[in-house]
Amino acid sequence: MKKKGKLTVTITMGIACFALVMVMFMQFKIVSETDITSIETMREEELRTELANWKDKYQEANNQYEEKNQKLQEYKDKEASNAESSELIQKELDQVNVVLGKTDVEGEGITITLKDSDDVEVGKITSDNLLSIVNALKLAGAEAISINEERIINMSDIVTVNLTVIKVNQQRILSPYIIKAIGNQTYLESSLLGNGGYIDQLKKIGHDVSIEKSTKNNKIKIPKYNKEITTKYMK
Repeated sequence: MKKKGKLTVTITMGIACFALVMVMFMQFKIVSETDITSIETMREEELRTELANWKDKYQEANNQYEEKNQKLQEYKDKEASNAESSELIQKELDQVNVVLGKTDVEGEGITITLKDSDDVEVGKITSDNLLSIVNALKLAGAEAISINEERIINMSDIVTVNLTVIKVNQQRILSPYIIKAIGNQTYLESSLLGNGGYIDQLKKIGHDVSIEKSTKNNKIKIPKYNKEITTKYMK
């Protein structure tokens, strides 16, 4: 019985030792696989993750670059558009100033010179004479008119004060009266000469009146209206 008991214990201890060895072997195997395969696999995954992160960062930076570049182009387009608009507005403003008489101008046209006569019967040039010539020139298409360097605009006054003093734009003018007009020379001249033209009428009365056409080298120059244009009743 004692021998049988010892044999049983020996077998049991052998089995236990065998099991322990197997467990240890499995642990060594796991450790070995973990050191080589698992760690390498983990590093590969980390690299992939890091690479993916850099790709995301690059894409985000590239998107921001594209966005900024687009905004910059929009600013450039807007600036160019504003410059073009400003240039167009300036051209329109210059044209308005020309029409209003607020700009010095030059071009082809005619110069009319009238002088007071010493003959009492003939009389002196009056503001009505000057006004009649100006109106005829306007009807003939004159683009700009002046009398003794005073620019004539729609609001200009051509009047006689105290029966002897002629004023244009509230400025006194004296003989000789020099009227300049820019426009088609043929139309301007024909509006005053022939077929009862007003210059012909003045000449028949005895007034000293002459007309001179401009040349390419000697254009008509008319100064701008040098006063403020104000309105009293228009708002």
